[in-house]
Amino acid sequence: MGSVVQQVEFLLLIAAVVAMVARRFHLPYSVGLVLAGIGLTFVQPFDLPFTKELIFTVLLPPLIFEAALFIPWKELKRDMPLITVFVTAGLLLAAALTAAGMHYLAGWAWAPACVFGILIAATDPVSVIATFKEAGVHGRLRLLVEAESLMNDGTAAVGFVIAVVIATGTALGAGGIATTLLSTVLGGIACGAIVAGALLFIAGKTEDRLVEITFTTIIAYGSFLIAEHFHFSGVLSCLTAGLITGNFGFLGAISTKGREAVTDFWEYAAFVANSLIFILIGVHETQQNFAPVLGAAAVAILFVTLGRAVAIYPFAALFARSKLKVSIKHQHVLFWGGLRGALALALAMGLPETMPMAAEITTVTFTVVAFSVFVQGLTMTPLLRHFGEIPKRKKG
Repeated sequence: MGSVVQQVEFLLLIAAVVAMVARRFHLPYSVGLVLAGIGLTFVQPFDLPFTKELIFTVLLPPLIFEAALFIPWKELKRDMPLITVFVTAGLLLAAALTAAGMHYLAGWAWAPACVFGILIAATDPVSVIATFKEAGVHGRLRLLVEAESLMNDGTAAVGFVIAVVIATGTALGAGGIATTLLSTVLGGIACGAIVAGALLFIAGKTEDRLVEITFTTIIAYGSFLIAEHFHFSGVLSCLTAGLITGNFGFLGAISTKGREAVTDFWEYAAFVANSLIFILIGVHETQQNFAPVLGAAAVAILFVTLGRAVAIYPFAALFARSKLKVSIKHQHVLFWGGLRGALALALAMGLPETMPMAAEITTVTFTVVAFSVFVQGLTMTPLLRHFGEIPKRKKG
């Protein structure tokens, strides 16, 4: 169907129409986009690639940066101990449980089971942030869910690299794993801080809002791509850059008039990236052959759900008598709000050819994402409404 530009323009037209219809009928925007993508394949063939490179280098940076831009540092710092436990011990436990389920019940070898367990354990910031924006959730609950999702994203990507290296036959001792882990995490954070700090310093020399927007664009993509180039975590780098820009850049480096322009620009950039990701997920769902992996997919959905439960409830209980206590309602939302999406697909599609069962891992990942989008996505807003996090709609 024509050039890439024509396809993107057409998909954005579809996204705009879906957004209007979804709002009119109170449906999740992400669900509508995936359905639109599925429907489009029966009307018009698409050859727009949906690859790890497209997601990682084009679509993911603006989503991470925009989300981090609006996370208040003071509130995040207060809840950092809780979030850190969720994204480290919680993620590892969830990944281990999923891997065990795939090994013992689905019959997968340990190597592909562990790789799948870690790539699917992280909640996806694209899906989570889109859902909470649509629902209009604010306050501590939104902070916990979004921040946990963003940091989960980073730790899972780091763990995934280590798991793939081991699964493809490279020997890594405890020292090698620790070195890789520390360099990837600390290098990513440092890279984001350096890029953001340097460019915000230069941006402070102008009050031209268009130039300020340009600098934030370079910060978002530059922090991500430079970190990935040096084999650091691009996600953590972009997250760090977004936090610095939103919490410190708006205090002087970016002018008052520029702040409004920057905010509007990144909200739109996130809308475009979100729209393309979910439509392309729908388009490529129809290209998967699910029949050979239905049993494994059912096991995966069960253990991914159980893994999310053990990642939240036991660790939230550790803080039950502290100032960081999480109410049981919020724990339920954190559990069910653990949506999967573009990140898991990007990691799966980026598996090396030497990785055992790479095709099966990718297809099962698409199945879990479909469950996440349609089952969790459609029930998330009613759950939030039931718990009083968003007002109930008036009848009639």
